[in-house]
Amino acid sequence: MFRLLVLMGFTFFFYHLHASGNLTKYINMKYAYLSFIAIFLLAILTAVQAYLFIKSPEKSGHHHDHDCGCGHDHEHDHDCGCGHDHEHDHEQNKPFYQRYLIYVVFLFPLVSGIFFPIATLDSSIVKTKGFSFKAMESGDHYSQTQYLRPDASLYYAQDSYDKQMKQLFNKYSSKKEISLTDDDFLKGMETIYNYPGEFLGRTIEFHGFAYKGNAINKNQLFVLRFGIIHCIADSGVYGMLVEFPKDMDIKDDEWIHIKGTLASEYYQPFKSTLPVVKVTDWNTIKKPDDPYVYRGY
Repeated sequence: MFRLLVLMGFTFFFYHLHASGNLTKYINMKYAYLSFIAIFLLAILTAVQAYLFIKSPEKSGHHHDHDCGCGHDHEHDHDCGCGHDHEHDHEQNKPFYQRYLIYVVFLFPLVSGIFFPIATLDSSIVKTKGFSFKAMESGDHYSQTQYLRPDASLYYAQDSYDKQMKQLFNKYSSKKEISLTDDDFLKGMETIYNYPGEFLGRTIEFHGFAYKGNAINKNQLFVLRFGIIHCIADSGVYGMLVEFPKDMDIKDDEWIHIKGTLASEYYQPFKSTLPVVKVTDWNTIKKPDDPYVYRGY
């Protein structure tokens, strides 16, 4: 019975993620086919388990006693060579915690996934993890969060990565005005960070949430998006430092659309030279239904 309920729960959970559109908060949607396969397989397993439950002796009320000549009454035992391999009896004789602990392990993520509210990443995560370029400059790239500058080289052979970046450079360098949408936000950011000198003076526009962080001037802040490469576990926060022509009152996590000219600046807190957008036009916007951006391949 418990197995049937757990399987039904997981089938419903995966279906609910698709139906509600919340799957995008966990994985890159190019992997959505995997969850469709999971729904299909879980539905089959649920049907099989339901059939076994309905046909089980406990459910049907039929009891089969087999006298194998060994002097034992083997109720529910269909293999009586009298090696006493009575699986059902053995399961029933287990302590309570051994029989049901495994179901608790499965029920915890199921209950939390269905009943707990889904939280989206925001500037509080940036504050908690710290905001630095060090994660991109040294150490094990595979175990560190990426900041500001997307780096997809981790997922390609070097030749393939260089070829893709050359194609992206040709695409964006041919534009006098670069408008980054949700679909190409990560690719565009990565191209500009890889070829910063080639885009100086170009006009760029994009939107994201505001984060003041360690900005030196009162008229500076970061405009960021959380990006997902494969799933939420490898997410990073990407964007640029932006500089307004005068002091502004923009709070962390407020969503804004900015347009301005690309420049570069040595940013003392990071001890690095960063691309900077000199803002010429901006406005506050509503938080998007899907606040994340995803890496296409």
